[in-house]
Amino acid sequence: MFKNVMVYRIAPGWTADLVKIEAALDKERFAECGASQEMSMGWTEPRNVANGPLLESIGGQLILKLMFESKAVPSSVIKRKAEERLAQIEATTGRKPGKKERKEISEDVKLSLLPMAFTKRGAVLVWIDPAAQVLVIDAGSQGRADEVITALVKAIDGFGVLQINTAISPATAMANWLTTQEPPAGFTIDRECELKAADESKSVVKYARHALDIDEVRQHVADGKLPTKLAMTWDDRVSFMLTEGLQIKKVTFLDGVFDGTSQEKEDGFDADAAISTGEMRQMIPDLLLALGGEMALSEAGTTPDAAPAQPLQAVNLAESPF
Repeated sequence: MFKNVMVYRIAPGWTADLVKIEAALDKERFAECGASQEMSMGWTEPRNVANGPLLESIGGQLILKLMFESKAVPSSVIKRKAEERLAQIEATTGRKPGKKERKEISEDVKLSLLPMAFTKRGAVLVWIDPAAQVLVIDAGSQGRADEVITALVKAIDGFGVLQINTAISPATAMANWLTTQEPPAGFTIDRECELKAADESKSVVKYARHALDIDEVRQHVADGKLPTKLAMTWDDRVSFMLTEGLQIKKVTFLDGVFDGTSQEKEDGFDADAAISTGEMRQMIPDLLLALGGEMALSEAGTTPDAAPAQPLQAVNLAESPF
């Protein structure tokens, strides 16, 4: 169900009210782009069932989906059409339009072509764990995750999130694991990584489908190249790519994790959501522990009218509800 995992702490003071959340999401329901609209964003049914609920609660875990639709007109087409208009103005008036007028003509051309442009859609799954006060976004980039957070804060009253920090940075931890070839308990190092020099050269070394327990890798680390990506597996159940920014990418649930789940569409959704969130609820705290534990949290977003949230104190993972 999840291909990418970006984890945030939900700001203190928020409690989940399913009825209120559903009503709030309905006000921001997805609608297709209008004729001259470049982008549209809104909440849609996680099960992909028309007119279904926008919020699914499965085993106490809340699943939402944010839909994006965009239109794009090729810049080459805009340029060609704009040049045709400019040439016509020059031919009929004998003057060359200035910079401001040229820009306005380009914008007019773009607007006139938008109704004929093809649309592109994408969606992001969102998982809220109310008991653990954790938000997980299935986004492949920080920019997309920020858009999801903005939409959540806009839609849900009192909702805000805080960035998770760890005592040891992912890059430092990954460098240590590669140097010592001693991954943290419960994890193994797989066969893919990327190392980048911190100096002005910014040189990059990539390994794919390659053993990493070799002197060459250790030498790169000794020379000052820090890992920006490292493929790992947790408990022989979930494989993923850890990044220097604590993003978890290329999530793959391994053979056996979904054994016995129903193949029926509706039941399959419930089973997939329950198993996926169940696995991640165990893996994420193990990963945070491997990075020295969760420390003070910095503000990633707050409710629009709230005062800036104060950083939380270090979390004792053994006592965390995660």
